[in-house]
Amino acid sequence: MKLSRIPMKLCRVHKGGVMDFYSADLSTERSLPFAETGVAAGFPSPADDFMELSLDLNQALVQHPAATFYARVKGTSMTDAGIEDGDILVIDKSLDPKDGDIAVCFLDGEFTVKRIECREEGLSLVPANDEFRPIRITEENDFLVWGIVTYVIHKAR
Repeated sequence: MKLSRIPMKLCRVHKGGVMDFYSADLSTERSLPFAETGVAAGFPSPADDFMELSLDLNQALVQHPAATFYARVKGTSMTDAGIEDGDILVIDKSLDPKDGDIAVCFLDGEFTVKRIECREEGLSLVPANDEFRPIRITEENDFLVWGIVTYVIHKAR
């Protein structure tokens, strides 16, 4: 079976210091071969030679097309959550934020990605890297939860 590179079309909607944002072109189907039975980390299965299923990443990753965007991460504040510099985030703006969600937030004129923490003392944006400090949100902040991170795409290391 021959695999070729099939690009996912993206359109840049914002370029920033912390993240670049893209919307996806969902007008075309981009199916790739899919091993539904999983991939063995041992010996390969001869049945994989007969795969007929396909997977469209747009369908698999995007639940709400009109409200879904992609962003490329710049920085290391979320490395302990598996989000590395250069990774691509799939962000759904239609989801309501809740405690523990990883969210893309607009804070005082800048975008950031952090975990939302709701406590009695208030709302905080918590990094997943000990080199960074939590950000406590106050009434003085210009703050908006822009969207919830639903998937992280990164290169295998």
